[in-house]
Amino acid sequence: MRAFVATSHDTAPSLSDISVPEPDIGEIRVKVEACGLNFADLLMAAGTYQETPPLPFVLGMEVAGTIDAVGPDVTGFAPGDRVAVFGGKGGLAEYGCFDVSRAVHLPDAMPFTHAAAFQVAYGTSHLALSHRARLLPGETLLVLGAAGGVGLTAVEIGKLMGARVVACARGSDKLDAAKAAGADVLIDAQTDDIRAVMKDLGGADVVYDPVGGDQFTAAFRSCRPEARILTIGFASGEVPQIKANHLLVKNISVLGLYWGGYLHFRPDVLTESLSTLMGWYSQGRIKPHVSHILALEQAADGLELLRSRKSTGKVVITLS
Repeated sequence: MRAFVATSHDTAPSLSDISVPEPDIGEIRVKVEACGLNFADLLMAAGTYQETPPLPFVLGMEVAGTIDAVGPDVTGFAPGDRVAVFGGKGGLAEYGCFDVSRAVHLPDAMPFTHAAAFQVAYGTSHLALSHRARLLPGETLLVLGAAGGVGLTAVEIGKLMGARVVACARGSDKLDAAKAAGADVLIDAQTDDIRAVMKDLGGADVVYDPVGGDQFTAAFRSCRPEARILTIGFASGEVPQIKANHLLVKNISVLGLYWGGYLHFRPDVLTESLSTLMGWYSQGRIKPHVSHILALEQAADGLELLRSRKSTGKVVITLS
């Protein structure tokens, strides 16, 4: 079968022919129809992600497709079932074997391209805003990187939760996407002063930050007392250094959120969150924004879109 494989952290992943895997105990084999790309795929390929598997490995953290075989001791799932899986790796291939505990059944009306763009982006934002930051109706939410894979879902979910949403992104096209997702106020990161705009708005109660760097610093200085800052990632490449005395003086909380980590210590929280999100999708309250749908042969191009921050919402690779 065809697969997009990382063989070294010093060279780019490439398309290869490898054997079709066989499901082990507790595993399902999925005929992959679509795979959503994530910034973490870039970090994994470089060997800098917190859960980088041993080489060689197939990239692709989240997939959607149809079960075509099950291993021993699998219950609740059968060949023919349509599923989405957060496998952590293995998704950029025609077939993949994944632990059944990481699979969810798909609503009949959800296309595979939406399902492959759903779990990480929506799961991250919902868990961050509802479980970690406890965002309240009427609060002001500042979303950095607001047109990216997770940022756009934070805008959408924040609006659903009743917040006033301020979206910060680079350029008019990305700001248009954030406005369509429900943003009330737009900040162009290329030309506007984040701190000045937020000061005029009375400051931020919650900051959602997948960017880091200078934008984190500006957002930090824009916070109201008792604000909560969510550190989601560092797409800028710069991890901000936080002075504890500034936290003390302003009574600010900085909260980390690694969505995949909940699989290991609180899977119930993650499962409940995904159940809520699937319900919202079925009700038409949320709709994944996919800016690029590419073939497996274009997986490298898809990753470059993420690296150069030229995409809005999600980039999805299809395999059929």
